[in-house]
Amino acid sequence: MASIKDLVKVDDYCSKFNLSTLHPLVSVHDLSEGIMDGQDNAEAVRYHFYGIFLKQGEGCILRYGRQNYDYQDGTLVFLAPGQVVNVGHIDASFKPSGHALLFHPDLLYGTHLAKTISDYGFFSYLSHEALHISKKERQLVLDLFDKIRTELSYGIDKHSKELVVASIELFLKYCMRFYDRQFITREKENLGVIQRFDISLNSYFQTGKAKELGTPSVSYFAEEQNLSSNYFGDLVKKETGYSAQEYIQNRLIDVAKEKVFDPGKSVSEIAYELGFKYPQHFSRLFKNKVGHSPQEFRQLN
Repeated sequence: MASIKDLVKVDDYCSKFNLSTLHPLVSVHDLSEGIMDGQDNAEAVRYHFYGIFLKQGEGCILRYGRQNYDYQDGTLVFLAPGQVVNVGHIDASFKPSGHALLFHPDLLYGTHLAKTISDYGFFSYLSHEALHISKKERQLVLDLFDKIRTELSYGIDKHSKELVVASIELFLKYCMRFYDRQFITREKENLGVIQRFDISLNSYFQTGKAKELGTPSVSYFAEEQNLSSNYFGDLVKKETGYSAQEYIQNRLIDVAKEKVFDPGKSVSEIAYELGFKYPQHFSRLFKNKVGHSPQEFRQLN
């Protein structure tokens, strides 16, 4: 089993590269100013805080799982507390580059961002779903990083937390906009994902997988396309107007309506064929979506 080093405090990351920590709970750095502090025997590190890394220049490689990912200039990578990154391949001569914003969840207590941080689903995206930004967008990111750094350099007072967290929240809102733009500019690739999703979803019901594996889940189809559930869900929402779960349920109900027309099948049999463990759960969903119970729908038609 791989040895994992826990980075519990923001300073645990900063000290690794001999960078000064600007605040116990938040720090912004130009990583080119850092120096690797010797060879670490750990094969992976687990973050206990949020990390956003802006790649600048060439040759930046991060390793997730068994794959290396070579990030191009102007890439933003997001890490959330609990995420693990493999670092065993990095030697002592490694010279970090780019910029980093690190902040601990404790910083957010009592703020608006504490209530909305879960809305920023890109913290749970996979590595190859990173955000690729333009030169203009990159400059905006650097300006926001500099704004946070400048505020931290004033020293801690009663306004520090509010201003720093507000700047982080503004940065995250811009990232939401940038990801929306990325979804739009990759419309052709996204439509391919939706088409494959449709084919796989139809097959799930036609081949009996529903009865064998249960009702279809978002994670099942996301994994099929090597996407995280969050990224896949956001992509489906952008392209169809429905959440991935709603999209699946709508298709399930379409299939259910066809099956209900078969007088030789009971409602329970239909429920089991669609993957429901309990028929009453199927009947409840059907009535919620259609306005009638399966039995009522059968009689109406």
